Amino acid sequence: MAGVVLETLSWKKLIALSIVLLICQIGFFLIGGKIAPSPHHVQQLLATKCIDEHKHGGHNHKHKLFWPRGAGSCTSVSTFEDQKIEEDEIGANQIVFAFQFPIPREGKELKMNKWFQYMIAVLGFEIKYKENNPMVENAVIDMDSRIAARSGNSDWIEIARSNEQRKLDCHLGEKKENDYYDCNMTAFFELGSVYYEDYLVNIRIPVHNNSAKNWGIGKVEDIWMHVIHQTGGFTQVWFIMKTCVFPVVLGIMIWYWRRIQQLPRLPNLLEKILFTLGLALTFLNLPIEWLTLAFNIPFMSLLSDIRQGIFYSVLMAFWIIFLGEHMLDDYERNRLVMYWKHLSAVILGCICLFIFELCEKGVQLANPFYSIWVTDTGTKLGLAFICLAGIAACVYFLFMLYMLVMVFINMRRKSTSLLHFSSSRRKYYQGLIFRFRFLLLVTVFCAALTVIFFIISQISEAQWKWGDEGVSLEYTSAFFTGVYGMWNVYVFSLMVLYAPSHKVITSAGGEDEDEDEDVIHLTPLTSEASTSSALASLARKATVD
Repeated sequence: MAGVVLETLSWKKLIALSIVLLICQIGFFLIGGKIAPSPHHVQQLLATKCIDEHKHGGHNHKHKLFWPRGAGSCTSVSTFEDQKIEEDEIGANQIVFAFQFPIPREGKELKMNKWFQYMIAVLGFEIKYKENNPMVENAVIDMDSRIAARSGNSDWIEIARSNEQRKLDCHLGEKKENDYYDCNMTAFFELGSVYYEDYLVNIRIPVHNNSAKNWGIGKVEDIWMHVIHQTGGFTQVWFIMKTCVFPVVLGIMIWYWRRIQQLPRLPNLLEKILFTLGLALTFLNLPIEWLTLAFNIPFMSLLSDIRQGIFYSVLMAFWIIFLGEHMLDDYERNRLVMYWKHLSAVILGCICLFIFELCEKGVQLANPFYSIWVTDTGTKLGLAFICLAGIAACVYFLFMLYMLVMVFINMRRKSTSLLHFSSSRRKYYQGLIFRFRFLLLVTVFCAALTVIFFIISQISEAQWKWGDEGVSLEYTSAFFTGVYGMWNVYVFSLMVLYAPSHKVITSAGGEDEDEDEDVIHLTPLTSEASTSSALASLARKATVD
């Protein structure tokens, strides 16, 4: 009777394969730790206060761009106490807070690079307390915001324009004149690509006597902008990794499915879900990010999140089915309908996160300044989706832990039947059970690192977008490349070890061939038989003997 490679591979070859895979895994961590730089870089910029000298300009002049450096740069002041403001009677509506980046370093003009992939900006306000204009509770600042870009010495091209409101989260101890409020950072914009070399941001904070716009927010003295983007060096390493692992996983997936097709039966459920996992990983590995170096693809960040979400969902579904098909109980499995309750939490969580992603990054394709967190309704909606996804994730992992414990308990109980066998047969079956237990432990380790990776990514994103300065998080490139490599090594090893073997199991430990029906398999071999029925029948036979 034919089994899978995990059952028929000799110990020498199995150990050699494990060592090679372990070396590959260590290599992925070392690539991130020794070669790749930090995944993200933060530029801290202080706004230049440009003066719009046209006090009553028309609509077109209102949207004129102002930049602090280079030909045609604006007239600026360093503080609002500058003599020019008093002499020319410059009002608040004539002040334009301008950011031009990247800023020069050591006298050299720097350029943004397409390798940076994306750009996230958050704002920090320096607001001075004035007794005649204190900040009211739940103060909201109204900003006319614009983003422009250019490459080389070309003219500035407007990318986005919007009138945005942001709630100010500021605190003040003793209310003394000219003291500064302690304000948290607030989300500003997010771009899904960095296609141009130079970027320009203009912010106006208009004040109108006939409306309540921008009254009761204190006196805005300065604005800081923190620009976060992926480092070019890390992007290069990441692209090369994806380009290298893509053909490897694609090749092993094709090899695995060809072996399945050679069997004189239809594929069972475990084989189908493992092949689906290989497809999801191949889709994740597909290095289409190279196109961003030649084309402006602002939706690439959203597409990357969707691809990763598909892989997460298939991986979690695989773990449930993988454990369920090896529960070693008396239930007939090998049917997807048996797992609809188990997978409902996965489906619910994925739908919630997908809708949340579309509500955030999907809208940002049309308006980069949009953020679901800046309004009360959006915040409640976003928290509702995240809470539902979090509850679904907790239910899933608790149930997965329960299934894992039950697998180990059942394996231990069923394996007591091996005491009735001869020494050679007992060692053979104990070896098979040890291999499967070790694979289960690897699965648990993979699941733990995947959960940690997801949580750290979400907390880090929250730190940037919600302005939570209390969160101090630093995760290295080694963790990124290591977890990504772990996914590829794990799926690669599963498809190798669970591929149908060409070897034929005759008898364990050199016994007579008439005992073939007693062979234990660690995977379902037909659509009618599973590990549970094989081991259960073996236990009953041993008891009768």
